[in-house]
Amino acid sequence: MSETRVVCGGCGGVNRLPPGRPLEGAKCGKCGAKLFSGLPMDVDGGQLDRQVSRGTLPVLVDVWAPWCGPCRTMAPAYAAAAQTLGSAVRVAKLNSEAEQTAAARLGIRSIPTMILFVGGKEAARVSGALSADQIVRWVKERLVAAPS
Repeated sequence: MSETRVVCGGCGGVNRLPPGRPLEGAKCGKCGAKLFSGLPMDVDGGQLDRQVSRGTLPVLVDVWAPWCGPCRTMAPAYAAAAQTLGSAVRVAKLNSEAEQTAAARLGIRSIPTMILFVGGKEAARVSGALSADQIVRWVKERLVAAPS
């Protein structure tokens, strides 16, 4: 079993956690912030790239916009799913209105769109609003099917 690398959502520092160490309650060695708050973290394009490329945990990102009704409707469900997924997945939100270049690079054609990255690569995506249970089920099914 190898170490887990977790990128801090605050300062971007890469934290190496030894095998067997519980991730819940872990703090960033650089800034001292909790690595897992139980809430989705807001990211820009650069922060998302860093989460995907430098961390070892799967990353789930919700690409949304403030003017999108289905996005606003799904936000509480996404937050609840983040609580359920805990430290098994890095849960992030990317505002496509503010981050148009990143959204274009990701090939976003409709919102909300969720993308699951595993091992630094896109493993799956789904568009449309989902309930918390549907989000958790979708992620877990994709993680079982994704190559390690």
